[in-house]
Amino acid sequence: MTGSTFSRDELADAFAQFEATVARAAETRDWDPWVDQYTDDVLYVEHAAGTMRGREQVRPWIWQTMESFPGNYMTSFPSLWKVYDESTGRVLCELDNPMRDPGDGTIITATNISIITYAGDGLWSRQEDVYNPLRFVSAAMKWCKKARALGTLPEEAEVWMRQVGA
Repeated sequence: MTGSTFSRDELADAFAQFEATVARAAETRDWDPWVDQYTDDVLYVEHAAGTMRGREQVRPWIWQTMESFPGNYMTSFPSLWKVYDESTGRVLCELDNPMRDPGDGTIITATNISIITYAGDGLWSRQEDVYNPLRFVSAAMKWCKKARALGTLPEEAEVWMRQVGA
């Protein structure tokens, strides 16, 4: 990759806007603005779901993922830390994925590393999410068991538990 033409300040500002859009999407459960931050030909590498090319492959995946259990019980996706790599136009970050309170104040979460490549004009041309899918399954299962013990386990989570073999 050739050197980036984006300054640290531009990367930081663009990523702050990205995070604000993601936070609004998590709050409103409208995932289209999140997807619209990518270029039309975005390359999205999601190690558990596969590689998607273009917004219109990413869009149905993000809606399905975030509107079914356990994604629909994740409340936000804040970065725990971030690194701006001006030489490549990338932002590397660790994103938290906390789930709703199961009823007793417990916070159950899993994290992933995301590498996002800036394309300019507020758009991102590539994202790669790196994580251990088993940690997400484990966190969701822990949430389900806690919710079951508290009497707050929703039917869709019960169905999910059966599907993953618990």
